[in-house]
Amino acid sequence: MNLMILAAAAEAPENKFGFVEAMKEGGPVAWSILAVMIIMSVGSFYILFTKLFEQNKIMNQYKTVQTQFWRAGSLKEGAAKLDKDSAWRQLADDAIKAQEEHGKMTDSLESHDYMHGSLRRSEDSINAVLAGGLPFLASVGATAPFIGLLGTVIGIYRALINIGIAGSASIDKVAGPVGEALIMTAIGLLVAVPAVLAFNWLQSRNRRIAEKLDSFATDILAYINSNGTVKPSVQAAPAAKPAAKPATATKA
Repeated sequence: MNLMILAAAAEAPENKFGFVEAMKEGGPVAWSILAVMIIMSVGSFYILFTKLFEQNKIMNQYKTVQTQFWRAGSLKEGAAKLDKDSAWRQLADDAIKAQEEHGKMTDSLESHDYMHGSLRRSEDSINAVLAGGLPFLASVGATAPFIGLLGTVIGIYRALINIGIAGSASIDKVAGPVGEALIMTAIGLLVAVPAVLAFNWLQSRNRRIAEKLDSFATDILAYINSNGTVKPSVQAAPAAKPAAKPATATKA
């Protein structure tokens, strides 16, 4: 009896299931789809971290605007206190340039519109830089599930062909290959979900930065038109922490 059981086990076909077997079942098309999704995932996380660093840098530079820029006696002095590569310095420099050029216009209304348009163009250019890369995240979030589904369809198709060639349609022959093919759909969702979340989060942070840029541009325009009499209230600089007093020795 034991010899018969061992002989039957030896004759039973060995089923190997797993990710690698599923990719082999899908062939070159499945490997190509997997490579595309890996590129999408790496690109999404790269954009997420680079844009997050860029946004944090702009928000930290805004603290200098609040505490130092409006303390200066003129726009040029205030701009000199800002970082040269900051968005706030760009707005200030564009405002100074527009102020120097608007005097050439004879109509006061035209000069005001010119300055307002100059600041608006400066804001738009900054917002365009901040929005760079976000369309890629949106595209990944919209297409990655369908690309994964394509891999699943191809995997199921090839698995069914192999099952038909083998001439066996039992559940153990069907469930394994078809289940493996669904891995591609899961990978597509794993790529798409972080991309969508990153897109929405970065977009909301960009909107907050755009609001601050617009407020800063409005304050600069009011400052110029009022010859420096109208400007926002200046926040006090954070007080430095007092140095720790040295410990005094106690007498025994």
